[in-house]
Amino acid sequence: MSLPHAILTALLEKPSSGLELTRRFDKSIGFFWPATHQQIYRELGRLEASGHIRALQPDGPVRGQKKEYEVLPEGRAELARWTAEGAPPRAVREPLLLRLRAAAVVGTDGLAAELERHLALHRAQLADYLEIERRDFPAEKENGENRLQHAVLRAGIGLETFWVEWLAETLESLSPNHA
Repeated sequence: MSLPHAILTALLEKPSSGLELTRRFDKSIGFFWPATHQQIYRELGRLEASGHIRALQPDGPVRGQKKEYEVLPEGRAELARWTAEGAPPRAVREPLLLRLRAAAVVGTDGLAAELERHLALHRAQLADYLEIERRDFPAEKENGENRLQHAVLRAGIGLETFWVEWLAETLESLSPNHA
């Protein structure tokens, strides 16, 4: 559904080989739309077959050279169509929330350790996002051309902030001293 659109977006930002694209995914789009390298390569083949992208012709010898892709007009039109299309919000499907619901029935043994683990992961992700914001979106460039990219990052910061606060509160409510 959206993986081809994520790839089209990344290729419009910069034509890339499959390997470069997977590395860029790991550092940006993959934070909110993760995909395995195999999924990305498979989707590149589909996009090329559908006429949305093409492999650029290499300047030198072909043997051992990475295939670099660019978006064709049909791909840009598809991305523009998809961007303007309405979609309902997705339901939250978080296994941790289901675990808490189950713990309400079967007991909370071992639950605190899992919540602590999640808390550490979310704190680390929040720290990563805040570092990216500090590095890539300084205040003096606040109204720059990448304000939508910054909006996506701020959404990630907001979500991670929510999880950190919620997990800390939930852990506190599990403590024996909590009244």
